[in-house]
Amino acid sequence: MTHDHDHHHHHSSPAAIGHAFAWGTLLNLTFVVVEATYGVLAHSMALLADAGHNLGDVLGLALAWGAATLARRKPTSRRTYGLRRTTILASLSNALLLLFVIGGVAWESLRRLSSPEPVAGLTVLVIALMGVAVNGGSALLFFAGRKSDMNVRGAFFHLAADAAMSLGVVVAGALMLLKKDWTWLDPTLGLLLSLVILASVWSLLRDSMNLALDAVPEGIDPDAVRSYLAGLPGVCEVHDLHIWAMSTTETALTAHLIMPGDSCHPKFLHDVGEELHEHFHIEHATLQVESPGAPSPCRLAPDERV
Repeated sequence: MTHDHDHHHHHSSPAAIGHAFAWGTLLNLTFVVVEATYGVLAHSMALLADAGHNLGDVLGLALAWGAATLARRKPTSRRTYGLRRTTILASLSNALLLLFVIGGVAWESLRRLSSPEPVAGLTVLVIALMGVAVNGGSALLFFAGRKSDMNVRGAFFHLAADAAMSLGVVVAGALMLLKKDWTWLDPTLGLLLSLVILASVWSLLRDSMNLALDAVPEGIDPDAVRSYLAGLPGVCEVHDLHIWAMSTTETALTAHLIMPGDSCHPKFLHDVGEELHEHFHIEHATLQVESPGAPSPCRLAPDERV
């Protein structure tokens, strides 16, 4: 039985991600205080509701930041992979939190359609413009890492959604300054924005759930991986192939290869590990080599057997 472990990490710098979470959390927490204060002073339920929405996102950012920090902890004898998987849990939690917030905004928008309320247009307009700047600027901090790390992607969606909602409030506030009787505009726009955000966050929820259930990560074709392994010189059969996410940025693989003992030269496993990393972005590969002349077949050989 032979094993090979390949350890390469291609993702954004942990320090850069930590700084992005720190600045994003600080900026948004400050804005929540400002928005809530002016919401009380202006008697604006719209600003207070948006402040509550932004507070939920601050909690989501803090959760993602904590997960990114825990993921850098070294493995222990009990947690041999460390705490990398907390990034997946944080990504899933952020998706669920954002869905909950969207539901609250949609519910409040429906209520206001049936019972329109006047909006303090100028105050809402100015504070919402601040929201666009703060949330848009914070989202840009996570723009570069959103494709390689689902946890960062969740933070980006949170902040981009906030910026979009603030922009909608800006438009509504400006129009309601011109049309005092257009009280239906604010809740209608809230519903439309909720639908747009729902479409964006649905993929995050689906991918997070798949990773939590050890599905093959997006961007990796398991059939292509199997074909590659089966086509290696000397390999007669591939079975017990598993590909799963260790974190939102790292992928692991295990597989059994049946091949004659004389065909597995010392560099074989090292070279295969390098190829799996290079072509399939699989950082942790463990390969078990078995002889075709074994007294009994491997009990894990059937594909349906786990």
